[in-house]
Amino acid sequence: MKDKFITDIQISMASMLTMPQLEELRRVLSTALHNVKITKQEVPGLLEIIENGGLLEVFISAKHIEGCSEKSLKYYSATIRAMFGSIGKPAREIATDDLRTYLTNYQKDRGSSKVTIDNMRRIFSSFFGWLEDEDYILKSPVRRISKIKTDKTIKETFSDEGLELLRDACVEIRDLAMVDLLASTGMRVGEMVGLNREDINFHERECVVFGKGRSERVVYFDARTKIHLKNYLTSRTDNNPALFVSLTRPHERLLIGGIETRLRGIGKQTNIQKVYPHKFRRTLATRAIDKGMPIEQVQRLLGHVKIDTTMHYAMVNQANVKNSHRKFL
Repeated sequence: MKDKFITDIQISMASMLTMPQLEELRRVLSTALHNVKITKQEVPGLLEIIENGGLLEVFISAKHIEGCSEKSLKYYSATIRAMFGSIGKPAREIATDDLRTYLTNYQKDRGSSKVTIDNMRRIFSSFFGWLEDEDYILKSPVRRISKIKTDKTIKETFSDEGLELLRDACVEIRDLAMVDLLASTGMRVGEMVGLNREDINFHERECVVFGKGRSERVVYFDARTKIHLKNYLTSRTDNNPALFVSLTRPHERLLIGGIETRLRGIGKQTNIQKVYPHKFRRTLATRAIDKGMPIEQVQRLLGHVKIDTTMHYAMVNQANVKNSHRKFL
């Protein structure tokens, strides 16, 4: 209780004192109140009224305003609620050791990967960093938890032969158009399902998609995709404005799950392992960098906010590294 009382005073003085001064204030107060017993008042203050659930709700609202997707917000909320339930403390009393212990036990009990644990660390960092910015706490307890080093694995991409086999396995003209559009634009599957017929500019071979946070960007497709898209749209008899619809009546807009299922089926026919939408995106990024496209342009093409994300997606061909070494060194 005494530590909490001192922390409240520090928070009140935070705008007027530097960090060293705040630490000195804590030392002085701790010494002065060494033999003083402090009890909690019957009438709680504002910070005591705000429970963890209330803080989390306001935090999620703030992330929503920033443009986070509903899927991300649900993941944030579930991850933070689980942490609250396990630690069992008010948010502003949670310490670094509480979080370290929670992450360690979580990984041990569930056998979670380092990537999963680091994702949780980032979520906690975002939440407690927000609490610090909003003056609910003096300092985020996540500051002293370092980024968790993860094993770097080279993720698979499609070969030229693999893409051709997938195209040959497409019985429906719609599926061929989907494969071509994913392969030539590198768009996210969530961006694809949101496209309408009118969004396609065949003359310029481009279309506008809405990415994460409803950010808008232009993507481009090749001549082969243009031909197959036109053939597909010409063959349709429905009035649905969606670019891709189901094959059976009432021809509703194709959703993410429908595209993923269809691609898996095509993959089984060709004996190609792990055929999913994101693999097309990674393939495009890797090839673009291998062929010399500036990384900044690849970043813009994929719609990444941070260039580090682009580098993570694009696994540069080792043969090109060898050739560049011989050329430049």
